Amino acid sequence: MSITLIATIVALVLGHLAPSFAATVRNFRWYRDLIAWYNGRFGEDGFWRGRWGVVLVLLPPVLVIAVLQAAVDGGLWGIAGLLFGTAVLFLCWGPRDLDRDVDAILDAPDRVSRRERIAQMVAEAQAPGGSSGLVEAVFRNALRRWFGVLFWFLVLGPVGAITYRLSVLAAVGPIAGEVPSTTREGARIWLAVLEWPVAQLMTLALALVGNFDGVLSAWRNAEGASLQLSSRFLGAAARASVNSELSEQGDVWVSDEEDTESGIIAPAVGVTPPDLPELRDAMSLVWRSLLAWLAVLALFVIAGFVS
Repeated sequence: MSITLIATIVALVLGHLAPSFAATVRNFRWYRDLIAWYNGRFGEDGFWRGRWGVVLVLLPPVLVIAVLQAAVDGGLWGIAGLLFGTAVLFLCWGPRDLDRDVDAILDAPDRVSRRERIAQMVAEAQAPGGSSGLVEAVFRNALRRWFGVLFWFLVLGPVGAITYRLSVLAAVGPIAGEVPSTTREGARIWLAVLEWPVAQLMTLALALVGNFDGVLSAWRNAEGASLQLSSRFLGAAARASVNSELSEQGDVWVSDEEDTESGIIAPAVGVTPPDLPELRDAMSLVWRSLLAWLAVLALFVIAGFVS
């Protein structure tokens, strides 16, 4: 767990201080090439184009990481494992810095720029439009950029982190667009399996750092207690927590003028867009949730040293 704690801090700091380096490392061009190779190799009736064809594209890199993980285990008094784990977690983190994306929206010079940046974040998270959808988008992006990678790294080490990141790339985003549709459907089912426990723990952390009663009520109403492979309860809990934060601060949930087609802020060239307190609070809650996770990890590390 000490490796997880150190690797997480390094991934956060390095990704924030060196975004261009992080973008270069995390382009996953080799993964796109592997998918293209499978597309050219297998016909319409091949296993690759079936629902579970995603196994073919996940298995080779995961096996490579598993072999390397076993090779460095215990080497150089654990330093080799620490360096390898940190490198893999940094590779799988992100790919972009969530803080920078949120700041880009808040610092937009006009409504046109803000609309474009919001649309990008909402589309990436597959969230609904509007202010409430933006809050959900922040948490879904946090799940896929930070918490999902961190959870599976904690459970399975570097193998877990690379498995989760490659599963996300095969299920959603630009690279997923090159995956056959049936294969992509299977990848999304697999991704839902990986994300369900992470979303539950994120909701628990959100309840602890935010309004417990509000989050619990929203979680129940969104059927978070069921075993359905859906993490929509996380969005409901996030909206409830942000609502509570804004109520305590005496702020009003700003919705702006909304485009009737997209549900996103309407354009107004040259007009300085208003503040988005719900977005700031959403990002603050994400950070507090992450700190809660890291605090628990730190307690386990301290307990391990003491014992």
